[in-house]
Parts: sequence; structure tokens; C-alpha cells
Amino acid sequence: MLVRLYNENPNPRDIRNIVDILRQGGVIIYPTDTVYGMGCDITNQKAVEKVARFKGIKVEKSNFSFICSDFSHLSDFTRPIPSHIFKLIKKNLPGAFTFILEANNNVPKYFKGKKKTVGIRIPDNNIIRLIVEELGNPIMSTSIYDEDEIIEYTTDPELIYEKYQDVVDVVIDGGYGELVPSTIVDCSGDNVEITREGKGVLEY
Repeated sequence: MLVRLYNENPNPRDIRNIVDILRQGGVIIYPTDTVYGMGCDITNQKAVEKVARFKGIKVEKSNFSFICSDFSHLSDFTRPIPSHIFKLIKKNLPGAFTFILEANNNVPKYFKGKKKTVGIRIPDNNIIRLIVEELGNPIMSTSIYDEDEIIEYTTDPELIYEKYQDVVDVVIDGGYGELVPSTIVDCSGDNVEITREGKGVLEY
């Protein structure tokens, strides 16, 4: 199913329908403030494993991040964040960043493996934030961008739908996506470290 939504004013009925699909274990492709992402409800293990299989990786060895709607989700899934780190995060989110933080025991076990961290995103995009808000918990996220593929297949929603319609339940057309992913900022150690330069420019 291809659903057209407008970032300024997404249709509430469409948002609810998409959330119903997520609750039933559906997988969606959605716009962010960077590249298009593929994801599902983080609490649905079968859906998470389906995405992992499609990406050809094991869930516990993956680097899937969690898309959150606001800062309240941070404390739900991370250990207490030092105040200077929290100020840094608050200054830069919503935005084109993935912050790596220490995970707490609320992160589903199938994500963790030997990892003790979780990647958190709050994109500057109303569509996906409203979906997460309606769902009530984060959506697992992985980029559909592949450097080996034709660019249009990762930026044009209609071509994305053409390619992935047999893999996912919904493709959300939120306009053209970007080619540059988020900047990854590792805040899990003693020092803040940018491990991938992306679209976001970190403000200290």
C-alpha cells in the first residue's frame, strides 16, 4: 500500500491506519529528515526479525536505531544521561542525528546481544513522529539507502514502492527523500565522538 502524507499536516486517519498495521506486526517504509527508513514496532519480535532477514543480518548484531517522538522516550530506554550530554541532545534534536547512548533493561533483549548501547533518533519530520506518538513506543529504524543502487530507488517514494511493495506493508510517500544519512554521535563513553559524518552539524 502506498500512502501519501504531507509533513505539514498529515491526515490523522491515515496515521491511525498505519499505526494499526504496525500493531499487527506490519513493516513500513517512511520519510525522515534524511533518507527513507524501513521499520516496525520495536516490541514486535517477529516484525523486527523480518526486517533483519531482509537486511541479511542478525538482530542482535544489527545497528538498528529507535525512532522516538520526543525526549520522554529517552529515559524509557537509556540509563541516566549526564546533564551535559542531555543538554547536547536537547540542543540538536529533533534533527538529523542518531545518538548512541547506554541502554537500560527496557530495550527488548533480542536487540541487545552483547551490546550495551542503543541508537536514538528524533527526526525533524512530523509524519514519523506522529506515527510514533500514536503507537506509544519507538519504531525500529534502518535505512533503505544502498550506495550500490540507483539513486532514484532510495529517494523517489513511487520507485521505492515499486521496489519494496512485496516486502513491506506500507510505503509512506512524504515527498522526495535525501541521500545523506544522519550524523551518528556516540555518547556512551567518556567523550562525545562523531562516528559517522552525515547531514546533521552538531551544535555544542
